[in-house]
Amino acid sequence: MKFAVLDFETTGTSSQQDEIIQIGIAVVDDTGALSSVYQSLVKPSRPIPAFITTLTGIGDADVADAPAIEDAVAEMVPLLQDAVLVAHNAGFDAAFLQAALDKSGYLPFSGRVLDTVDLARLVFPFLPSYRLTAITHGLGIAHDRPHQADSDALATAEVLAACIGRLRALPTLTLERLCELTDGERSDLGWLLASLRAERDTTWFEEPEGYQYYRQFAMRIADWTDDDEGREAQRLQAERELSDMPFETYLDSVADRMKELFPGYEPREGQRIMYDEVHQALAEDAHLLVEAGTGTGKSLGYLLPSLYYGLKENKKIVVTTHTIQLQEQLRQRDLPLLQDVLPVPFKAAVFKGRSNYMCLRKFEQQMQTPAFALSREEAVARGQLAVWLSETERGEAEELNLGSRSKEEWNAVASDADSCLNRQCPWFRKCFYHRARQDALKADLVITNHAMVFTDMRAEHRLLPAYDRLIVDEAHHMEEVASNHLGRRIGYGALPAALARLAKDARTGQLPNLISQLTGTAESASGTWAEKLEELLPRVQELRESWEQWTDRLYALLASGAAADETGGLSYRLKSDALPRDWDSIRVDGDNVVLRLSDLVRPLEKLLAEIRDRSEELALQSLLTDMNGTVKELSSVRGDLQSFVSMAEAECVYWIEGHSQYKNRSLWMYIVPADVSGLLKEGLFGQKESIVLTSATLTVDKSFQYVKEQLGLDEAEQQGRLRTAQLPSPFNYRQQALLLIPRDFPSIKGRDGEAAFLQALTTSIAEVATETRGRMLVLFTSHKMLKTVYEPLKSALAPADIQVLGQGMDGSSRSRLTSQFMEQPRSVLLGTSSFWEGVDLPGDALTCLAIVRLPFQPPNHPVTEAKSERLTAQRKNPFMKLSLPQAVIKFKQGFGRLVRTASDKGIVILYDTRVIDTSYGKYFLYSLPGPKMEHLPLAGLVPRVREWLQPANAAATAEAAADAEAGSDTGSNIRSDTGSDTGSDTGEQEDKTREKTKPKRTRTKKPKQESDATEGEVTS
Repeated sequence: MKFAVLDFETTGTSSQQDEIIQIGIAVVDDTGALSSVYQSLVKPSRPIPAFITTLTGIGDADVADAPAIEDAVAEMVPLLQDAVLVAHNAGFDAAFLQAALDKSGYLPFSGRVLDTVDLARLVFPFLPSYRLTAITHGLGIAHDRPHQADSDALATAEVLAACIGRLRALPTLTLERLCELTDGERSDLGWLLASLRAERDTTWFEEPEGYQYYRQFAMRIADWTDDDEGREAQRLQAERELSDMPFETYLDSVADRMKELFPGYEPREGQRIMYDEVHQALAEDAHLLVEAGTGTGKSLGYLLPSLYYGLKENKKIVVTTHTIQLQEQLRQRDLPLLQDVLPVPFKAAVFKGRSNYMCLRKFEQQMQTPAFALSREEAVARGQLAVWLSETERGEAEELNLGSRSKEEWNAVASDADSCLNRQCPWFRKCFYHRARQDALKADLVITNHAMVFTDMRAEHRLLPAYDRLIVDEAHHMEEVASNHLGRRIGYGALPAALARLAKDARTGQLPNLISQLTGTAESASGTWAEKLEELLPRVQELRESWEQWTDRLYALLASGAAADETGGLSYRLKSDALPRDWDSIRVDGDNVVLRLSDLVRPLEKLLAEIRDRSEELALQSLLTDMNGTVKELSSVRGDLQSFVSMAEAECVYWIEGHSQYKNRSLWMYIVPADVSGLLKEGLFGQKESIVLTSATLTVDKSFQYVKEQLGLDEAEQQGRLRTAQLPSPFNYRQQALLLIPRDFPSIKGRDGEAAFLQALTTSIAEVATETRGRMLVLFTSHKMLKTVYEPLKSALAPADIQVLGQGMDGSSRSRLTSQFMEQPRSVLLGTSSFWEGVDLPGDALTCLAIVRLPFQPPNHPVTEAKSERLTAQRKNPFMKLSLPQAVIKFKQGFGRLVRTASDKGIVILYDTRVIDTSYGKYFLYSLPGPKMEHLPLAGLVPRVREWLQPANAAATAEAAADAEAGSDTGSNIRSDTGSDTGSDTGEQEDKTREKTKPKRTRTKKPKQESDATEGEVTS
């Protein structure tokens, strides 16, 4: 085979309007051996856009003497002769090639075309991204000059060779499965797969080791077993060894082993306190709130004592996290370490929600679809699953990168209770979900996630293994996750997706398949069944039409009743005592959907049960099981929709959401409890013996009161069953972090306030970033603000060769932007909500953190609004009880991005002067872990940044020494300077304080030992 690997750099994305500015071609054979390389710049007929020059490094001066496209094509065409054309995102390059050939008077290229995006997706389904740079990085391929055509062509050629090499190494059964998904006559990808399969028949091939073959699939996993004999012996051994070992001896043993593994290891004071607090809470059947800041080592802080208690007392411990990232960190980093350092063995398991695991029976069913019925996207997605299946041992969705367009492919094969055959399933002993469940049942420690805990709570604790000791990490998210999972939501796609599985049209789908299979069976009633099922097909279409009418009406109500936010989002709350005028008419359409759902679901339930009881054919039983799952899904939608239409639950909040661009297809309907504290008190804290909740941000103004109220822990506190602990930080924030507040920064208020604010912000960020040489993260609360600042800031920093990265500006994911920021030190990263937490930028990667505005949540969110109404009815202040604590916790999360290790040093700039102009500002400052704080004129900002990062004289060094001597009990002056309890429950709303009363500026009181400190210092 001969491959011409092609890459173009162009002036834009339209092959009709834009032009080629550089060509790169690498000619290789099927082993990846390079025979020739062609590279040429091309002179376009118009100037090269600035953003293309920034991306590629190619400017107008570079192409001034380059050949015209007609001359370049003449040199390029011979290289394409008798070659298979290969490109990364081949549709793009092929379109530009055909346009160039046509313009130059050549016939169109009519050869085969392969896309390395599809190939890489197919054979490397685990890669986090399929951008060329991400693939080369993931596969260890050198790629020195991204967005240069010759470099990209050579890198793509190596990717092609890696993909073909991987295909050649696959088990024969897996390669055959891939061939079955594509038509070698009609698909160029299918042609390649068929060629490689034919090659295997004519050459010697040794099947790779380590595979098991079952039902024509190659897999890595053996059967799981419920034999617990060896595990029970291990558990008894651990119990015996720990029964005579005091907790202190156990900790000393672990510390000794840690010192052996990590010379220089020293236990941290905060971590040691956490060991004792967690152990006492578990042993005394108490709940515990423990705030453990960055660097405390909270994962080991709860794992070590909980394993000691659980193994000694033979009690199962469940650990829950909010993010998959932390779950995987515990699995991959902390648990292996603990296996090495604990004096006794233990077993841990990770258990996720059922839909995270592939159902092998469903996948086998999916793979029976003939190639002609599959789109290219479906074929590639199913191919990914087949290749992944030959490697995975866990069968979890997180291991895969199917892409957003293939989400339905995963949904079609995801495990679910409604369609599970359990022990009757031929795949039962290889089932990923039942394997994970069995592992969890045998484990001493089970790691799961918040969503699973609340799903288990709704299912009356039937999903997770029985437990009465729970550790909640990232506990500041617990109330929000509880609200989402103890409520219900119905998306536009819920019904169409289920109906599409049932009957996509009259010939495809579960219902037509069942009718077809019944006509071929010998069962006497099959004709009657098929006839009754045929009668249901029109009802599916009628239901689709009713659903469209209902969601159209709802979207029209949403669009007319709500103003779009800065991203185009719409939200409209439905209040039972103030419904819109035409709600009765709209409700009729909703009731009609519920009625039509009943008319479809009820006869289907009856027919499926009858057929299942009288037929014994395995293929028919499998299809009936899948249909039963779909019918139960439709029944669930009916129940949720009926609840939404009737709005009968007084304690719930009802609202609709959508997007101005996507009309009714973006519609979501919500039914959410306004207050989950009672549900948590009754269903979780009242049922479990001990729950430990930990996070870096649980307190507001050094108090746990807010989180106690939100989670329903007041009763436990009254009973003496609640412990709290705020751990000391291992970092010297006084020396490591400086918080600067430009006190004369423009206010955002007034007619032209926002424009002046953003102009000053852009100028200030550019000046600071130039001083810090990039390495700056800017946190916004508004994407609109970020977007406004992005382009002017790029222009301002271009002369300093500092790159600006913006969330949502070029389609890059958060992880991709973070990687770019880490790889390119001379850069400024602009982020919104998701960058306020969970982003780790240690060491020199981040020198300066800028916080644009205090992170108050929009007060008009339906749940926030409902909570505020409840607080007002209770004669409490919604701002002080709800808005302010939420904002403080998020502010602390944002501040935590700066100092990640003991050697980090940097600056936080807060551009929101409300922290010193309002009485509530003290809550933000006093909640921080003790950085040096100063307010100063804007003109002094850059000099102070320079001085802090590079002390200019001995005086600065002496001041730092004095600061260190002053101790870490910071923030006390915030409390005294702003006045005790000022503004508590006084009815102030965020900025109304400033409108109604004379602004109060924080006074600059100093302790005696720092009387020579710089003017404008806020706290010591």
